[in-house]
Amino acid sequence: KKPEAGTKRQASDNRAWFGMKPKKEKGLDAVREKVDSVVGKMESPKDPEAEAAAEERRQVRYHSLDALYRKELADHISSKRLVIILVIVAALSIASVYGALTGIKSAMDAAASGKGDSFDTTFMFLKLYTTSGNSIPSYMSLIALIGPFIGLILGFDAINSEKSNGTLNRLVSQPIYRDSIIVGKFLASATLITVMVFATGIAVGAAGFLFSGIKPDGEQIARVLIYLIYTIVYICFWLAMSMLFSVFTRHAATSALASIALWLFFAIFMSLLAGIIADGVYPVSTEYQQAVNALKNANLNTGLNRISPYYLYSEAASIIMNPAARAINAVSYAQLVGAISGYLSLGQSLLLVWPHLVGLLALTFVSFEISYVGFMRQEIRGN
Repeated sequence: KKPEAGTKRQASDNRAWFGMKPKKEKGLDAVREKVDSVVGKMESPKDPEAEAAAEERRQVRYHSLDALYRKELADHISSKRLVIILVIVAALSIASVYGALTGIKSAMDAAASGKGDSFDTTFMFLKLYTTSGNSIPSYMSLIALIGPFIGLILGFDAINSEKSNGTLNRLVSQPIYRDSIIVGKFLASATLITVMVFATGIAVGAAGFLFSGIKPDGEQIARVLIYLIYTIVYICFWLAMSMLFSVFTRHAATSALASIALWLFFAIFMSLLAGIIADGVYPVSTEYQQAVNALKNANLNTGLNRISPYYLYSEAASIIMNPAARAINAVSYAQLVGAISGYLSLGQSLLLVWPHLVGLLALTFVSFEISYVGFMRQEIRGN
């Protein structure tokens, strides 16, 4: 009997009764079948042997990195170079505290006697880090200039000394991952830098409090801690740069000289070169040129100087440690008209300098990544 037409099921029966192939349905049923197949694949049991092997590799990587990190940290602690670093850091801290206290006392006495400008007693705790006196630079200036030497001392012979001593080939012959060697060296040195920076920063604040009775508030403590974080990143950049030279040079003396030359260029000659280029593009030798090109000259000079990590760090530190600083670029007279004098909050100061932290982190990452790739591709032979 011929089935009656009506539903889709009946239409399919009609096609079968006349000897025709049933029409495949499309739509939700097809989508449902595909979803069920994908879910079935996802829920299929994984190979336990493959999971165990992957877990074993992760454990080996972790334990090898941990062992190398502890070894490098112990080598740094027991080395003579740590004594040199501690002497430099202690002398830097004592000199900066003495200069800050004498500078603050001289400024307050001059203001009280009417022989000098009025002394701002706001944010006195921050002045322990930013004030200089008796021809002694401030702690902030000293750490910006001398701090890179800590990173250079820790990293200039990280790899090439291992090659010269013949210990690197024995190290890579052990059942460890090769990248754990350079990562462990960097992390151990970065840990030592972090401890020293926080120790000196806290010691300067504590000494200033004991000898002067200056009490900090919460915002000033937060500013000091953020400033110390910037300092750690800044010194770690020089650590990564010195390790880069250590990877690509054969002798430790060569990498040390290259690192010091780069530091001298960024700290001294970069500002001179930026000034020459800015004066050449926007000259300001005459009064008319000064009126027309002064702002453009200053902006170009600042932009070129920001290529230097030394300038990036110094500019960020000055904004964080000086709440009265309200701008990082050149300001025209028209912008100053109607401006209200005051202090920036911590959040507003961070809005000005967070690109500096990103820039320093990017420079550190790029330097370490180049040294990492170069080390992984090098052929290591026994002596």
